[in-house]
Amino acid sequence: MGETTYESFVEANRVEQERDRQAFAERQQKALVPFQDACQNPVVTDWKNLPLESPAFVGRRTIDDQSLEELVEFIDWSPFFQTWELRGKYPAIFDDPVLGQQAQELFDDARELLDEIVSDGLLTARAVYGFWPAVADGQDIVLFSDLEPGEELVRFPMLRQQWQRRGQTEYRSLVDYVAPLDSGQVDHVGAFAVTAGEGIDSLVERFESEHDDYRSIMAKALADRLAEAFAECLHAKVRREWGDSEKLDHEELIAEKYRGIRPAFGYPACPDHVLKGRLFELLEAETRAGISLTETYAMLPAAAVSGLYFHHPSARYFSIDRVTRDQVEDYAGRLGVSVSEAEGWLAPNLGYDPE
Repeated sequence: MGETTYESFVEANRVEQERDRQAFAERQQKALVPFQDACQNPVVTDWKNLPLESPAFVGRRTIDDQSLEELVEFIDWSPFFQTWELRGKYPAIFDDPVLGQQAQELFDDARELLDEIVSDGLLTARAVYGFWPAVADGQDIVLFSDLEPGEELVRFPMLRQQWQRRGQTEYRSLVDYVAPLDSGQVDHVGAFAVTAGEGIDSLVERFESEHDDYRSIMAKALADRLAEAFAECLHAKVRREWGDSEKLDHEELIAEKYRGIRPAFGYPACPDHVLKGRLFELLEAETRAGISLTETYAMLPAAAVSGLYFHHPSARYFSIDRVTRDQVEDYAGRLGVSVSEAEGWLAPNLGYDPE
């Protein structure tokens, strides 16, 4: 609206939008192989000679009041600083000649509030998790009930990579980490939902009533860090219940130097948020852990993490990135929705312009 800054503002917008347009166009042009070709080149496992450890139990378990003090030890502080737009890795950021002092002051304030949250029990951390017999059926992961062998509990349709990378011939999917139906073996897959956000609304209201926006934002950021710490802490427990006897320090945990992964729906390896609906039904997450989903599959409380556990020794995180229409059509059929609906949920991953 300003007479003196209008032209420069509009021009800056034009430059930024043209840069984004070109970046999008270049990404759309990335070479993609046909879906069936990708399916013929999965991650290969010698299932006959791979020991498939069974977890300590099958079914769900709940954690109603996790110790916050225990979770503090699992906090990864680096993303906390990114929340405040301070780019750097903890604790090296404190030695940064530009950001160091500001980062240290921010951290001191955070620890002061965190100590108050822990000592006064201002937040409650809850979780539900479990293990189920599972197989890979084509491009789907199928979990079965322990009550009636052969009873299908839930089916998770998965997506597969299609983008070509120099020196790599595999096209990954999470189904590759589960024993296939024709292997004659029964594998297991875990699932979880954790939150450290119960009580955050009251805490935020308190700070806002005091016109303390700084501590209000700080409280939300700390609740997010505690939720992520809970996910890490629970994963360590799950690995022990799956037979692992690892002993890792904090840095090794942050670097994920352990067996297995815990991908979350909506993230690169399984980008469709819709599958959170099936996950939450499996876990009974709302009644058991107090975590609900909005109509667009956001979790409430917001300080929550959910996903699947895979124990395959070669399991690692990856990105599906772009997919072709033939995969979307196949995926929509397996998911039981129209192609247009699937395209809507997968819009950021489409390697083509939908009709």
